[in-house]
Amino acid sequence: MSITFFLFSLLTLPSIKDKKKDIEEIKKIISEKQVNKIVSGLPKNMNGTVGPQGEKVQKFCELIKQETNLPIEFWDERLSTVAAERSLIEGNVRRENRKKVIDMLAAVIILQGYLDLQRNFQ
Repeated sequence: MSITFFLFSLLTLPSIKDKKKDIEEIKKIISEKQVNKIVSGLPKNMNGTVGPQGEKVQKFCELIKQETNLPIEFWDERLSTVAAERSLIEGNVRRENRKKVIDMLAAVIILQGYLDLQRNFQ
């Protein structure tokens, strides 16, 4: 069975102020890529609790779930940006260029963590 994963970051959506537009864009990607599960980073406080930003992500994901009927799994995204920046620094990426790709790399780190855990349970 082939599973396609889709990960999104609220920071990389083009128009977070327009939720309907964002959801339509996500639905378009889901259709084009034949996505059957969504993995979303979940911002948490360092003590593991879900704060205001995490609650916003959960509410937005609930809207997506209602619109798409796809399962959504959350992955703790604490320190993913720190890990992404560290990787970019180690790769000698210039500061101005790091800003352009850090969110995308953090999303990759989040998804890789999720996939690694899934692999360990199979």
